[in-house]
Amino acid sequence: MDSVALQKYLLRLFERHDVELEADEDGWLVTDGDFPAIRAEWHEGAVGGPGRLDVDVVLGEERRIEESFAGMGAGEAGCRNALHTFEQSVFHPLLAACWYVTDDRKVRIAAWEIGVRTWDVFIGPFSARGADAANMPAEALTSIEAALKREALSPELHWLRLVHSHAEEGDSRCKALLDNELWTAGTLALNEVAWPRGGDYSARCFMLLDVRDY
Repeated sequence: MDSVALQKYLLRLFERHDVELEADEDGWLVTDGDFPAIRAEWHEGAVGGPGRLDVDVVLGEERRIEESFAGMGAGEAGCRNALHTFEQSVFHPLLAACWYVTDDRKVRIAAWEIGVRTWDVFIGPFSARGADAANMPAEALTSIEAALKREALSPELHWLRLVHSHAEEGDSRCKALLDNELWTAGTLALNEVAWPRGGDYSARCFMLLDVRDY
């Protein structure tokens, strides 16, 4: 799927949620001529391997959310597979935090006390490959909340990606990213969680948090 087709796909996706975006000369979809802006790009994989969908959301001159999604299948089928993952796991938290459109069926909103401030937290569902996402432990978010409370967060929008993978032979790995950067404290917090041990699977969760009152 080329950039023009992806742009049309995103335009229709946002329109279905009553958000009107417009394309600028650089291929970004902008909001009333300003930020936030979004753009997607598909990279075809090697023969027999997955492709990669990159989705970037620019929040301001120096702040950009960067997310990537594997797409299983050849050609357009692979791209649509990756777009489905984007819609199911990341789109609705982004829509709520950046465009202020909330679907309670697709995103959970919590209030966390971090430092001296109350933060609205927009939590997407766990998406899993090779396992039932419903079996992902709720304590993962509790552990991440505790780790965030030890951070000195600047009073602005932040985003996190939580990843856990488990191999059938028993090896498991966790990774947490905060504002696109590897977050060691978050990774350690995920390592303390009792993840399901059976099978070969990977799970990820995307979330954003913003100060309730600036």
